[in-house]
Amino acid sequence: MIGIDRRAFDGKPRDVVHVQTDLRRRKSRDIFRSGDIRAVVHLGTMHNLRESDRTHHSWNVVGFQKLLESVSQYQVPKLIVLSTASLYGPSPDNPHFLTEDAPLLGAQEFSQIRDLVEVDILAQSFFWKEPDIDTVILRPCHILGKTRNAPSNYVRMDKPITVMGFDPMMQVIHERDVIEAIHLSLRPGARGVYNLRGPGEMPLSRMLRLAGKHPTAIPGPLINTLMKRLWNYRAVSFPTPELDHLRYICMVDDRRARDELGFSPRFTIEQTVRAPYSER
Repeated sequence: MIGIDRRAFDGKPRDVVHVQTDLRRRKSRDIFRSGDIRAVVHLGTMHNLRESDRTHHSWNVVGFQKLLESVSQYQVPKLIVLSTASLYGPSPDNPHFLTEDAPLLGAQEFSQIRDLVEVDILAQSFFWKEPDIDTVILRPCHILGKTRNAPSNYVRMDKPITVMGFDPMMQVIHERDVIEAIHLSLRPGARGVYNLRGPGEMPLSRMLRLAGKHPTAIPGPLINTLMKRLWNYRAVSFPTPELDHLRYICMVDDRRARDELGFSPRFTIEQTVRAPYSER
């Protein structure tokens, strides 16, 4: 197994060969040229809102385009792209459950994820351009675990902030269940776009109680200003633009993943909610 990342990989498993390079550099293409690559799993989207939009676009979009060129040129039989259901966007107009055919409207209110929408669209286009390559796009709901993403950082807050008067239904999925979905997607013949849903739905208030949290409800007109100040002072790692997830629903229908991939989450909702601060 070969891992490509521009960052160091401390404590990597023994069976992983880590190549510390940038997907935009020639060295990454040399890896494809020198080896019999049977599958590529793309996990490398940058979603650090403290980075500039230009840095985001170059790393996410340009880097992904370079990867697609290599997969196409060397006819890698399998490509798996980890996207996110957040690209659908939380909205009061959303149906209860969004299918894979729903438009990706998340960037309308959250412009900083425009490049992530572009990566997903590039992967969809690649799916049709390269019919001999089994392309899989996974769109999981909020991933919770040891990973440092917005949902996990939110659950780790001592007193998570909620929006007064709002208690949306939420879906979460354990990071290990996402790994299992990737493993199922590696099977020959698996191809398409798949939503990934966790063990069920639950109101945000109940989910926080399961996590042992005592949230602080802030009136809507004040919460944006408060979160912006906390973000600017680096007092929180939950970015302000994602506050709409605390107001409106963005839940997915996962029947396609269950029927075609045989995916079924193994972790209960209690285990999933406690994953960001529980022992492995």
